[in-house]
Amino acid sequence: MASVPSLASNVNQRVADALVSALPEAGAADPLLRRSDRADFQANGILALAKKAKANPRELATTVLAGLDKGGVIGEIEVSGPGFLNITITDRAIIETLAARALDDRLGVPLAQNPGTTVIDYAQPNVAKEMHVGHLRSAVIGAAMVEILEFTGEKVVRRHHIGDWGTQFGMLIQYLLEHPHELDHKSDQEVSGEEAMSNLNRLYKASRALFDSDEEFKTRARARVVDLQAGDEETLALWQRFVDESKIYFYSVFNKLDMDIQDPDVVGESGYNDMLVETCRLLEESGVAVRSNGALCVFFDEYKGPDGNPTPLIVQKSDGGFGYAATDLSAIRDRVGNLGATELIYVVDARQSLHFKMVFETARRAGWLNDEVKAVQLAFGTVLGKDGKPFKTREGETVRLVDLLDEAIDRATAVVRDKDKDRGLLTEQEIVENGRHVGIGAVKYADLSTSASRDYKFDLDQMVSLNGDTSVYLQYAYARIQSILRKAGDAKPAAHPELPLAPAERALGLHLDGFGELIADAAKEHAPHKLAAYLYQLASYLTTFYDQCPVLKADTPEQVENRLFLVDLTARTLSKGMSLLGIRTPERL
Repeated sequence: MASVPSLASNVNQRVADALVSALPEAGAADPLLRRSDRADFQANGILALAKKAKANPRELATTVLAGLDKGGVIGEIEVSGPGFLNITITDRAIIETLAARALDDRLGVPLAQNPGTTVIDYAQPNVAKEMHVGHLRSAVIGAAMVEILEFTGEKVVRRHHIGDWGTQFGMLIQYLLEHPHELDHKSDQEVSGEEAMSNLNRLYKASRALFDSDEEFKTRARARVVDLQAGDEETLALWQRFVDESKIYFYSVFNKLDMDIQDPDVVGESGYNDMLVETCRLLEESGVAVRSNGALCVFFDEYKGPDGNPTPLIVQKSDGGFGYAATDLSAIRDRVGNLGATELIYVVDARQSLHFKMVFETARRAGWLNDEVKAVQLAFGTVLGKDGKPFKTREGETVRLVDLLDEAIDRATAVVRDKDKDRGLLTEQEIVENGRHVGIGAVKYADLSTSASRDYKFDLDQMVSLNGDTSVYLQYAYARIQSILRKAGDAKPAAHPELPLAPAERALGLHLDGFGELIADAAKEHAPHKLAAYLYQLASYLTTFYDQCPVLKADTPEQVENRLFLVDLTARTLSKGMSLLGIRTPERL
């Protein structure tokens, strides 16, 4: 495994060295290298440097140019405008660098220099409640961030903070105690997620109806909450049945989403119960939290309510009950103290931003977060319908996540079947399997190609379109390359650095070379949408290349091999990038 420095970093270093020798008193200088439409790269850093040294920028640029070590990497270089350097890479350097990438399973992408431990809190459904469209983004964005960070060498701990505690369980447990067979399964066979959810739904509705109409049941249900919080064994055993039944359902949904959720990573609100009293004690003794009207509160000057008074974070209510804040603060203590986290990422709806700002600030005041241990909310926007309003069914209900995924799979399967109608390349089994990968890929990509903080429109017609910025377009690009490689017969991909490159080959090659830097950027910024944009651009360069440069009918056997080499590396980069987004790339489509 060898990391391969990119051409951009190679050129950057050469220009930086030349800058230092031209102007030693400036010390280390950033050449500000950018991709350019005038050449391959443009260095813009000379202007700022010349201004600082009171030198003429064009003269300085000319001196830098004269002292530059081209090293077989830089072909042409010219001074333009007020002192920019336009730099063109040699064709040989492009192919040699890509050939070094091709030898490595990681495509030459370096591991991060100082990896830490990141705990990512994502995919947080609620026990005994159906997952709806609002649960989609947390799961999809979180899973992509896990893959991207792990690929850079970070140690990642997944946490699914499910809603498995609270007063509503009193009502559910009491009802189950009085109707003990409500969660029984029809047979000993494996229970489907659908059956588990319908059991829970039925029980929830029945217990809710009784709670609202029968005062005596209501009293018994409220007493049951006290038993649950006190850790009564019979009550806890019944509570566990709800958690287990819900997990059958959750895992079936995550399975449909092609997501790997492991049981030890599911640590719900209940997982921090034993820490709540101590969390409150630590906050009160250190003076971070104070008693106000009997409640334990943390106050902030910067967060005020409509009445102009500070909005406090309530850690413990006046009746002794604990709020979400106590659980979230206990989770921070656990993640930092026991899991050794250097970074905490919370993939949570943007509407909870104020809550998390207060929780993080409280944890900082308590010394649980500091410059070495950071917490960030990767806040995401709302999923909207085609009409631009929050996504609802015709009846105004929230859309069940399962229905949405099933419809995406149905639509995608129809697209795959239609595309194959005249060609007849796929078996029925392949059509069904590819339909699943294309449908789920479409849903994930639509989410991940939008910046997380923005709302996005859920439009299935657009998502499964073969044209435009969709995962189907990328999956077809990958499958097309596999088809070319299958048709190549005896010709094998091989790099030929001695060959001149056509413009479309150069553009594709330079973009392929930027994969490692892009990954580092997406990891640092927590921005999977940057990876999606890179892959779409890669597929677009491939399309242009495919139109302008015949692969199997190239002029010479060497050119055939070189072009096969370029498309093969493109396929590997597409496949790796898509897998980091949680999307599969079928070999035939």
